[in-house]
Amino acid sequence: MARLELHPDRMLPADPGLRPLAREIYASVRELPIISPHGHVPAQWLAEDEPFTDPTSLLITPDHYVNRLLHANGVGLDALGVAQETFTPEQSREAFRTLCAHWTAYRGTPVRFWLESELADIFGLDLAPSAETADELYDAITAKLATPEFRPRALFERFGIDFLATTDDPCDDLAAHDALAADPSWTGQVAPTFRPDRYLEPARSDWNALVDRLGEVSRVDTGSYAGWVAAMESRRAYFKARGAVSSDHSHADARVEPLAEAEASRLYRLAREGRITCEEANTLRRHFMFTQARMAADDGLVMTMHPAVYRNHHPGTFDRFGADVGADIPMQVEFTRAVQPMLAAFGTSCYFQVVFFTIDETTYSRELAPLAGFYPSVFVGVPWWFIDAPDAMTRFRSAVTETVGFGRTSGFIDDTRAYLSIPARHDLSRRIDAGYLARLVGEHRLTLDEAVEAAEELVVGNPRKAFKL
Repeated sequence: MARLELHPDRMLPADPGLRPLAREIYASVRELPIISPHGHVPAQWLAEDEPFTDPTSLLITPDHYVNRLLHANGVGLDALGVAQETFTPEQSREAFRTLCAHWTAYRGTPVRFWLESELADIFGLDLAPSAETADELYDAITAKLATPEFRPRALFERFGIDFLATTDDPCDDLAAHDALAADPSWTGQVAPTFRPDRYLEPARSDWNALVDRLGEVSRVDTGSYAGWVAAMESRRAYFKARGAVSSDHSHADARVEPLAEAEASRLYRLAREGRITCEEANTLRRHFMFTQARMAADDGLVMTMHPAVYRNHHPGTFDRFGADVGADIPMQVEFTRAVQPMLAAFGTSCYFQVVFFTIDETTYSRELAPLAGFYPSVFVGVPWWFIDAPDAMTRFRSAVTETVGFGRTSGFIDDTRAYLSIPARHDLSRRIDAGYLARLVGEHRLTLDEAVEAAEELVVGNPRKAFKL
């Protein structure tokens, strides 16, 4: 059986002149704490601290990076436990066998790096996944998960997580966050993130029901536009009181455009009556985004924007399995004109900050780096989602650094529902940045001391600055 051997220099430059430099830079940041200001791990896991039940529900089912490649190779999402109310131990084992049997599908992808790191670094296993080794791996992982060292809180400590943010609906009561705050045995820092997208899309068939619910939980009449604004402000305050540091926004485009109060009220009324057109709904949504920016300038929550994703690209998959299962596909996006009204109003405000993320790499050097190179409120979000991969991360540094330096980028964002992949994702980012910095040292553009200092800022300084931690 093939053994799983992780080379200590993996992802570092192959150039023999640069590799020793990269090793030294990477060693300086390898053990630094993890700051994760945008992710999707449920706070409930940490509040309840219940043992994880099986390898599949932890490593496969919640991880759409893993699932989408299996789906592309002919595996049904239901066979992986996605959106299944009941999933038997036999089905769980079979799903893990499927992953191992398709191990070659992950060659050359960051998913393989993450999974290998989880197996070797977290579980201490040296058996390479394959159809022949699946059951042995499954049993070994299951045995580990039954021990106290693999409960959620113990892993939180072991991973060295300094800050972890969840992503939450504005109407969520954040009970798990309250439970953690009230637990004297809990010393970690887990914060909610305000994610109002659904309430900003008047074209949605369920928008009126959502807005009714928003009014109910905020105890504000949302029958008028003024009521909607007051309800949003109330919920943002509720989140901030429970530790939130940011709001998260993802729409079809990046446009943020204000309307006159009377026009906003008129369109809102049409939406509540179910008579708004698609074009009018988009206009109102862009104004809603402007109001979110105004609120951010008032309450200090950092805005994160990651527009231009075609959500639920395959309707049949969405109908059967719901959202966030790997069927979201990137689109082109324009930022410069789209965000100008927002930055004209708030871009130099001392209380306003925004982090722009994209999956459209063409915007990095053309738009995002120049924006962050002028506006003190703007940070460029590092590669994530489809482009949190080695070559893409290197392209990012090359595209933005000469315009904006290192200090105006966000720090690594793992954006994951797969809890055990968090340290692997951050480790990959640290290795790639070490390699990029080593090249600058090799070209005598930085000294080694400067590169080490920059690496530490990328890991801990930048996310603290970008997210006001």
